[in-house]
Amino acid sequence: MNYLIQNASVVNEGEIFEADVLIENGLIGEIARGGGLDAGNAMTIDARGRYLIPGIIDEHVHFRDPGLTAKADIQTESRAAVAGGVTSYMDMPNTVPQTVTRALLEEKCNRAAECSLANYSFYIGATNDNLREVLDTDFGRVCGIKLFMGSSTGNMLVDSDSALETLFREAPCLIAAHCEDEQTIRRSTERYRAMAAAGTVVADATIHPLVRSSEACFRSSARAVELATKTGAHLHIMHISTADELSLLRSDLPLEEKKITAETCPHYLSLCDSDYKTLGFAIKCNPSIKSGKDRSELLKALKTGLIDTIGTDHAPHLREEKFTGDYFTSKSGFPSIQHSLELMAEVSRGGWITLPEMVRLMCHNPAVLYRIDRRGFIRTGYHADLAIVDMNCSRVITDADEHSKCGWTPYCGRTVHSKVTHTFVGGNLVYEDGIFHEECRGEKLTFNR
Repeated sequence: MNYLIQNASVVNEGEIFEADVLIENGLIGEIARGGGLDAGNAMTIDARGRYLIPGIIDEHVHFRDPGLTAKADIQTESRAAVAGGVTSYMDMPNTVPQTVTRALLEEKCNRAAECSLANYSFYIGATNDNLREVLDTDFGRVCGIKLFMGSSTGNMLVDSDSALETLFREAPCLIAAHCEDEQTIRRSTERYRAMAAAGTVVADATIHPLVRSSEACFRSSARAVELATKTGAHLHIMHISTADELSLLRSDLPLEEKKITAETCPHYLSLCDSDYKTLGFAIKCNPSIKSGKDRSELLKALKTGLIDTIGTDHAPHLREEKFTGDYFTSKSGFPSIQHSLELMAEVSRGGWITLPEMVRLMCHNPAVLYRIDRRGFIRTGYHADLAIVDMNCSRVITDADEHSKCGWTPYCGRTVHSKVTHTFVGGNLVYEDGIFHEECRGEKLTFNR
């Protein structure tokens, strides 16, 4: 079906302007500034008073499929995605089994083709002993290489100097790195474990930014930057959480020319260490949420260009995995993909960035950085991945509204002022005022490399 979106405030490529947008055969067929398009045989949607943005591209999710599907799966999490205006996602490899071969990548893609409401791609994970498999991957069809330079599950921690240098020197695409220094974390974990046993500290969530410290992040990120500078690799540091790491980044180059880029997440911009006292293990994640000063510096970096993209690190766990036991047994990670747009709209509402800057970070820049084919912008001939957003809708987030399979959100009780009313994926209306059109399917992302 074709659609005509009328009277929208279009947010795209640094501008906000009134326009009609025609969706034709899955693509953006026409953009008429000032309106006046004839609907013809297209279904009309009046977006007066609302904003039309490119669909959000979330470069950093953990959908837990395969192997951990009691927590989440591709179908449920893609529903949460489109409810939040996310039309494309890139899923991480630390599933069961870990996605460290091309055959396992293909299995994930087949699963997504069957049930994903949003567009999809999957990282291949690097280990100390699978580099040839990784380097021989077709990166015209795979978003990138995921590298764990800190604590991870199984054998996905790459700690061999020779393996790291080979990967950085030969990688034909972006390396997305989780940077926390393993030795620093191990030492601090054992120290606080001993202190908890002795009764000198309480093993609750407040110790998390001390165990997984700013020092651990900076050491690992600095090592990764050193390797990338030496080899010329394109390093993308995921989920930057500290002010210190910003000193490793540059803002004086266009994104297309940068070899070292960085992502942060809405929770590092919306929360700080004082929130552990009230939210507890609900906001325990890796890297940890740091100080108010770190948050302020990260917010400033959104406008200066030191931070290039926003990803969620969406990582659902069951309630019993999060809230039963003490600090050392509570799982790290939480669901967030449904609320990334709402949270970033609050950042904009607070004056830290404009709406066009929000769209640049969440839509344009991921498309440019990963070289995604014809997505991330509202342009004639591009795939019609779009979201209509009401920015004047004050409401409270509740667990009852959460579409992630785990059924809870750390943002329960938070007031936001925006709501996605419509989401289009490849020209299909997949989400409309709380209703999912389950027959729709996203597409496999392709990359111009």
